[in-house]
Amino acid sequence: MNTLTTNSITITVENRYLPGLSAPRLSRFIFGYYITIFNGSNQTVQLMRRHWLIFDANGVIREVEGEGVVGMQPILKPGESHQYASYCDLNTDMGKMKGKYQMLSHDEGSLFYIPVPEFRMHTPFKLN
Repeated sequence: MNTLTTNSITITVENRYLPGLSAPRLSRFIFGYYITIFNGSNQTVQLMRRHWLIFDANGVIREVEGEGVVGMQPILKPGESHQYASYCDLNTDMGKMKGKYQMLSHDEGSLFYIPVPEFRMHTPFKLN
């Protein structure tokens, strides 16, 4: 589990290899990740956009950018949290992701960025 707090917004990431969805002989490795966003600030915030960098073990870097997360732009009042799950597919049995969320302060009407902590993905057999 990786956790990072910026501007009183805490992002926690957990991830795991999904062997039932993967096909290692076809170089298809699927990893699920589970994110919790906690608003520890004194303002209401909304997640507007996401930006991910996905690295595989061959040095390939993919960039993913778009509105919200899994089709939502959650609004979090002070003390509230939002959880969601998604996945990443890699062509190698290990890699990593990092990114950021663009947030809107409803109180101030300003946009700001919150980094998502980098997390590593690897198959259990890679560590043996």
